Amino acid sequence: MPSYKEIVNNWLPRYTGMSIDQFGDYILLTNFHHYVTSFAEQFKCDIYGEDRPMQAATNSNGLTIVNFGIGSPNAATFMDLLSARQPKGVLFLGKCGGLKYSSEIGHFILPVAAIRGEGTGDDYFPPEVPALPSFKLHKFVSQKMVEKGHDYRTGVVYTTNRRVWEHDKDFLARLRKLKSIAIDMETATIFIVGHHNQIARGALLLVSDVPVIPEGVKTEKSDTGVTEKWGETHLQLGIEAMTEIDSKGEKIKHFKY
Repeated sequence: MPSYKEIVNNWLPRYTGMSIDQFGDYILLTNFHHYVTSFAEQFKCDIYGEDRPMQAATNSNGLTIVNFGIGSPNAATFMDLLSARQPKGVLFLGKCGGLKYSSEIGHFILPVAAIRGEGTGDDYFPPEVPALPSFKLHKFVSQKMVEKGHDYRTGVVYTTNRRVWEHDKDFLARLRKLKSIAIDMETATIFIVGHHNQIARGALLLVSDVPVIPEGVKTEKSDTGVTEKWGETHLQLGIEAMTEIDSKGEKIKHFKY
């Protein structure tokens, strides 16, 4: 049977259309194709994988952006595939639903942890192992946001595999008991699989809806408005943070696992 290393070395180019040596030391992950196209237009670089499950681009500074799709399984797949490259740091730029009335649309969240409600992470670690970001990576992202004059919230994000749940009163009641600040479909998986693969990781989330109230449930129109108003800021914060972290940030990883 092929080894794990042989599989990921073959599958990273297979899924993205980009060779391993074209991936940079720092990676931006996203669910949005338009983030990739905006990145490519800004840096005048090629987009690979237009006919593949995932699209990727790398600029001249060695920063790569990847659209890995939607959901926990896709997030786990790509965090496994990144073992072929072993980048220095990964930052997820995703959207989330705010679960607190104070978490208004357009706010940014730097999660201190994520609840593993998706189940995917159970194939990597027992349920007792928390899904955490890399502290030094998040510290630099927070410094960059303050420097740029952007406020952000911290808290625990609940990650689920269930996409259509907004109608379920029992599920909403459970979320309230957990006291999570937001809900999404990828953050816990990126954190736990990154931990498994010894990859420094973080997440900067944009609140795109507030599904705890009926009028706060996301629609195509409301999501388009969020993207138009805050999407470019979201992307630029990620670009600047992951471009400068190598030269201005503290060393992310101090000890071997």
